[in-house]
Amino acid sequence: MMRRQIPLLHECVFRNLSDRDMELDEVFRRIQQFMRLEPRGSYQLVIGTDAQVHNGHTKFVTAVVIVRQGRGAWFCYRHVILPREVKSIQEKLGLETSFSQEIAMFFDAGKRAQLEDIIMPHVYSGAEFHMYIDIDAGTDMRRNATAAYVPDMVGRVEAMGMSARVKPEAIVASAVSDRFTKSPYRTSKKLAAKQQPSSGAGAGGY
Repeated sequence: MMRRQIPLLHECVFRNLSDRDMELDEVFRRIQQFMRLEPRGSYQLVIGTDAQVHNGHTKFVTAVVIVRQGRGAWFCYRHVILPREVKSIQEKLGLETSFSQEIAMFFDAGKRAQLEDIIMPHVYSGAEFHMYIDIDAGTDMRRNATAAYVPDMVGRVEAMGMSARVKPEAIVASAVSDRFTKSPYRTSKKLAAKQQPSSGAGAGGY
């Protein structure tokens, strides 16, 4: 029996339970709309990636979540599929962090300022906005095999001028992204025929 060939996939669009094919500009608009519904809220914009090794491929899911503390959230996610099984914990965590950084770079100082402007008139009433990159790793050496790599991953994020969180505070990587990595990647024959390995943008080095 021939082993099913999994194509390399590096998505540039996001989806959730109700919408598909959202580019980052649209994701940003949805986040703005969510915050404008309640500008007096306390918000966290969190980006995190989790991965699961499946037969013949590794599935990475990067989630973008805007959390209104105590009052709900909006999220979306995208896939990166590598046609090999990433067995190294260090490589897996490094790739997860890289894919989160890739998306976080879109939310530059200008875009963060636009989001802060939404809640600015209400900061003295408790409104606030924070942004984090969640790293799917913990610092307890006895319980987490990833602990040895945490300083390097956190340093990479902080070098971008952003804040990093690790377990147990890293809720996105450990909950939202994890939810969508459990099932193996499946593609139609038509899509598989179109997905050919290339050296184009988003594919090199992975």
